[in-house]
Amino acid sequence: MESVKQEIKQLCEQFRLGALYPALDQAVQAAEKNNMGYATFTLQLLKAEAAHRTQRDELKRLKTAGLPKGVDLDHFDTSVDIGFPPKRMGQLRELNWVDQLFNIVLMGPSGVGKTRIASGLCLDAVRAGYSAYFRTMQDIVHTLQTKDAVPSQNTEYRRLMKANLIVIDDIMLFPLNKETAVAFFNFINQIYESASIIITTNKAPAEWAKMLDDEVIATALLDRMLYRCEIIKLSGDSYRMKNRKSFFDNSDN
Repeated sequence: MESVKQEIKQLCEQFRLGALYPALDQAVQAAEKNNMGYATFTLQLLKAEAAHRTQRDELKRLKTAGLPKGVDLDHFDTSVDIGFPPKRMGQLRELNWVDQLFNIVLMGPSGVGKTRIASGLCLDAVRAGYSAYFRTMQDIVHTLQTKDAVPSQNTEYRRLMKANLIVIDDIMLFPLNKETAVAFFNFINQIYESASIIITTNKAPAEWAKMLDDEVIATALLDRMLYRCEIIKLSGDSYRMKNRKSFFDNSDN
C-alpha cells in the first residue's frame, strides 16, 4: 500500500495536483466506511482538487488586486448618511454592472467613503472570480511612464489590459502634463470596451480639463468613461476628521 501511495504522490506532483494526494487518506477511509463506488470515490478526490484550485486562484487574485486593508463591505457602516442608500449598495454588490461593462464614478469630498466603497466592490469582484485591480491614479501614471523600460511595470501594464475591473482611486487629484495625459487617454481608450472602471474623485468631470490642461483630451476621455456609467455623488462630513486622533491626553486642561 505504501509503495502505491508513494507512486500516487509522485504522479500528483508530476501533474501538479496539489490537493489530491493530501485528500487521499480521508477519501479512502470514507470509501471504506460508506462502501463507496469507484466513480464516487474519484469524484470526491476531484472535488478536493477543484476546491484547492479555486482557493489558490482567489488568493492569487487577492495578492495582485492591491487592495487596502479592511475593505470588506460586510463591515461597512450603513448607519452613516453619505447620500447613498444601503439598497443601492446591495445592488452594486451583485456585480451585474461588471458583466454589462458599466463604469462607476464615486464623487464627493474627502473622507466620505469613496475609496472604501470602491475597494470593497473590487474585493467582491475578486471573490466572484473576476480579474480586478485597485490602483491609485499615481500608480497608473507610473506604470504608463515606465512600462517600456521596467519589466515589472510591463507585466503590470499587460495585467491591467486583461482586467475585468479596474479601480482608479483619486483620479485627477493632481495635474497631468500633455504627454502623460495622452498616455492616460490611450490607456482608457484601449480598456473601456473590455473592462469596467470604478473612479473615485473629489472633482466634477467639468474640472478635468483644467487638470489635463487640454479640453479636447478631457472631452474624449469623458466621452469614453461616461458612455455606460453610473455617477454616484456622496456627501457628508469626513469620517477621518470626525474621528481624528491625538497623542495628547484630552483630559488635560
